[in-house]
Amino acid sequence: MSLPSGAMSKDPESRRRRSTADSLDPPWDSDPRGHRRSSLCDRLCVASMHPELLGTPSPNPSHHIGVFTPKYTGQRRHSFPSKCGPASDDVWEEGTSKTTIRAENEVEAHKLANNYRFGFRKWKSHITERPFEDRSDIVKELYSELNVVRSPAGSLFTCGNIAYVLFFGWWISLVYALVSALMFLTIIGIPYGKLCWKLSCYFLWPFGKAIEKASSLAGTCCVRFPHCEAIPEPRYWCRVSTYAWLLLGYPLLCVVHTLACFLSWMLVFTIPVAKMNARTVSSILLMAPEQVHICSVKKAQGCESRNILCCYYAFNCYYYKYTVDGINVFAVNLLLLVIVTLAIGYTDTSDRYVSPQAKFTMAVSSIIPLSYYIGMGIASISAQSNFAVGAVVNATFGSITEMTFYITALLRGHNAGSKCFEEVVKSALTGTLLGCILFIPGICMIIGGCKHREQRFNSRSAGVSSALLFISVGGVFAPTLFSKAYGNLVCEGCSNSTGNSSGPFVCKNCHYDLSENNHSLFHSHIEPLVNTIAVLLPAAYLIGLIFTLKTHSHIYDIHISGCQAPGHHDAVVHWSRWRALVILIVATLLMSACADLTTEHIKPILAHSSISQYFIGVTVLAMVPELPEIVNGIQFALQNNISLSLEVGSCIAVQVCMLQIPLLVLFNAFYDVGFVLIFSDLHLWSSIFGVILVNYIFMDGKSDYFQGTALVVVYLILLALYFFAPSPDGC
Repeated sequence: MSLPSGAMSKDPESRRRRSTADSLDPPWDSDPRGHRRSSLCDRLCVASMHPELLGTPSPNPSHHIGVFTPKYTGQRRHSFPSKCGPASDDVWEEGTSKTTIRAENEVEAHKLANNYRFGFRKWKSHITERPFEDRSDIVKELYSELNVVRSPAGSLFTCGNIAYVLFFGWWISLVYALVSALMFLTIIGIPYGKLCWKLSCYFLWPFGKAIEKASSLAGTCCVRFPHCEAIPEPRYWCRVSTYAWLLLGYPLLCVVHTLACFLSWMLVFTIPVAKMNARTVSSILLMAPEQVHICSVKKAQGCESRNILCCYYAFNCYYYKYTVDGINVFAVNLLLLVIVTLAIGYTDTSDRYVSPQAKFTMAVSSIIPLSYYIGMGIASISAQSNFAVGAVVNATFGSITEMTFYITALLRGHNAGSKCFEEVVKSALTGTLLGCILFIPGICMIIGGCKHREQRFNSRSAGVSSALLFISVGGVFAPTLFSKAYGNLVCEGCSNSTGNSSGPFVCKNCHYDLSENNHSLFHSHIEPLVNTIAVLLPAAYLIGLIFTLKTHSHIYDIHISGCQAPGHHDAVVHWSRWRALVILIVATLLMSACADLTTEHIKPILAHSSISQYFIGVTVLAMVPELPEIVNGIQFALQNNISLSLEVGSCIAVQVCMLQIPLLVLFNAFYDVGFVLIFSDLHLWSSIFGVILVNYIFMDGKSDYFQGTALVVVYLILLALYFFAPSPDGC
């Protein structure tokens, strides 16, 4: 396959701008028609059913974009034209079930293929370093060291800069003024007093100003030593004023800047303020006062001065993209919440300083960053390993977040002799199922439909997920239906107002005896049925993997088009396999501790809450761990990749029924905690209705905001049912 010469002779600047625009977001793309006309790299589709199935590259050495030919020969044959011309009817028929994924390198492609086919979680973060020179100007600005003098893009009187003055500038400037007065009183520290006064004026409004290093030896050192700022002044450490400054002025300013740096970093969008304060503490305040020169950016010229700090804006809304060693800045900051939660939870055991409700909220919120680290660890290991290792890691740690909470809650309920914890676990399982098949697809359809009007997805692959949903829901709720068919109806009290024994009776609080108390029914019939289903569901999940990975992988028809720039074919991963494994294990241990605190402090909420325990389980405990998935699904929908948005929810729902619930049954078989796979009527009919509705929505392979609204409204109706439902037995 080759390209015509005219295709490669486009304007380099336009190609650079296109590459820059594409690098703003992770390179996902779903094209229901099987081709695009807007991008050159989309014209080179690399059919990659799996990394080990990649063929040989194109023999044409003049092209820098890698082109691979698939070795797969199935019942359906796919043709990949060298350029995206008008599509024939045959190409359109193929394209209706084709999903194109654009990956920057082989490791990312491996991760994306694993995520899509296995049904594992679609973690959006990159696991490899993206070439900095290929990033957009907006992203490059995020990693700026604040030492570049340029013309500002607009007015400096922005809301963010004004907010800086209100929240940071005035008190930092005030402290500098006080330190300036202190240094003037020492007499020997007058030079530093003058410096502090200049910095006081600077930090009140630092925008559009530059701090430079002026050197008396500039005319010589700039010729002999290009990095003249590295040459120390010989008399700097011989001054008495230097030690007076280091004892009286610098420590106080160091504390102030550290506080400002911490606060601005935690706010994320004000990270430029954090960089400015960090640069001041580490560099500017340790320089000789006569070397620090503050001027307008228009005066920054010549070899006599060197720009050290130059800030134009205190606020940047794109800092949500900022990463530290491949970790999103929000996940980095939320680690502090995890530490504080564990410290308070295990020290204030008597609830003297912090209420149980606050501890519960902190513990549940700590699950969010830990689930991020677990997901990143799983993705990093599986992308750098072969099929078997990736499958084992995903199967072992894929559901560790939810399983840790469920097992901890069941153990605590068993030790306390309360059935309430078991009912909460069942509510959380049902809530996760309903949220993943109704809320996540619905909200993604709404947001994606508002931007793209109508979106298409692979109806055949969605049909596989729908079939697995039917199997899983039918298997999970089969013991409940069996118990209702053969269980005993028990009522608290019955009365006959007519006085005739053959007349009608009015009974109160009637329910089926579905517990293990009914020995003959439970131990002879229900328990063997539950064990059988716990074996059949994972087997069905395994068959589904074989179906999608081996025998019918052409249904997914995943194509990975490589768009690597010249010289950037070798991927550099953020986390090695051993590092990812260590992070994965540590995050799992911390998750266990947070789950223990969650179950410990949920009991007062369950006992004294006016809200039904059902509602707490299906909302807070079920959906909070899935928040990263909701965000990922929305981002995929905005990128017109609704197929992945739908897979996010469907895969989690299938894993809940086919992996998590059988694991709970297996755990209960080895250590009896009283977990019985029999759900209430509300859980039963809500789940069945939700699965039927979502399968009806997925039939035509199209989505819009109206269909999404229908799913979300039904989900809210079901939440209203749980909200007004009476408390379950044992709570």
